[in-house]
Amino acid sequence: MTGRSGRLLVFEGAEGVGKTTQIRRLCQALAERGIRYLGVREPGGTAIGNEIRRLLLEPGRDMFARTEALLFMASRAQLVEGDIRAALDRGELVIADRFFLSTYAYQIAGRGLPENEVISANRFATGGLVPDLTILLRLSVDAALARADSRGSRDRIEAADDEFHHRVAAAFDLFADPAWQRRHPEAGLVVAVDAAGSEEAVAASVMSVLGKTWPETFRPTVGSHP
Repeated sequence: MTGRSGRLLVFEGAEGVGKTTQIRRLCQALAERGIRYLGVREPGGTAIGNEIRRLLLEPGRDMFARTEALLFMASRAQLVEGDIRAALDRGELVIADRFFLSTYAYQIAGRGLPENEVISANRFATGGLVPDLTILLRLSVDAALARADSRGSRDRIEAADDEFHHRVAAAFDLFADPAWQRRHPEAGLVVAVDAAGSEEAVAASVMSVLGKTWPETFRPTVGSHP
């Protein structure tokens, strides 16, 4: 973490894999133990980002793929400059519900946008910020969409066809491959966690990853309390 004292932890995965639930559990554990953190989500997290979120997710809205990608990255740029960098400079753990791997999965793999152009635009949006760790929650497409449907009607992204969601899921699977990570150093370390089990079992797996990655923070404090 050159030049900063905090850490950026990202939770990624397709729709319905349980990111929000696991982030909530982790934040509760951190708060109980007095560990400073900032929780953020994409798109959103700032006044501008929340307006962009509404535009992106409102069902029935027609939008070109390039427009969609740039809106996601505009929200990200505002969040990084407005909140994330300041928290990292304060030495806090930043926990992000999605970051740029979602753009790689949804807009490059899902929408078919050119990889090099999206990666360059994302580098501009983030100012080159690299996550310290990304926990990738993995679940079958059918199970994940069933979970998403249980929450209510689908948003604009969730309402895409099954082929789109299969492309997105395949991309997320690829991100866990060490060879892919070596070709994409901007992604940092990505560790996959099976999200098919119970909420408690997945939380235990998440804590195991955190304990192995940052034992000085997690093993003596929250490692035994998933």
